[in-house]
Amino acid sequence: MSVRLYVGNLPNELENQELEAAFADAGEGVSTKLVTDRKTGKCRGFGFVTVEDESKVDAIIEKYNGITIKDMEIKVEKAQPRTESAGTKEGGGGGANKKRGGGGGGANKKRGPAVASSGGGSESMQPDPRWASELEKLKAMLAQNS
Repeated sequence: MSVRLYVGNLPNELENQELEAAFADAGEGVSTKLVTDRKTGKCRGFGFVTVEDESKVDAIIEKYNGITIKDMEIKVEKAQPRTESAGTKEGGGGGANKKRGGGGGGANKKRGPAVASSGGGSESMQPDPRWASELEKLKAMLAQNS
């Protein structure tokens, strides 16, 4: 069974051929895929390497994690399985790639920060859990300065 590796911190100017060349000496059964922006065609900063032989995975991660490509130190690790986004669970059906919202003509709109409704209190809005600890530190600093 093949194993998929995530390759991150790739430079925006990188081409798929350059990523292939970087992993060329990994041996047979290794393929690469660079993830690019649909509009610009430029690298989005990450890609994937598929390794057919599971016994080679740890050696490839150790060998390539931290190498430099175009002055950027890359990150190589086992890829996490794709999960459904919260919008598709509530929306009833569709895969993880289903576009949200209606009638946008295919335009991908980025979501802005969460905004509490005017009728709700501050308890109705929860901070992003990825930043909750940083938010607590900021609150403590502000309390000390008051």
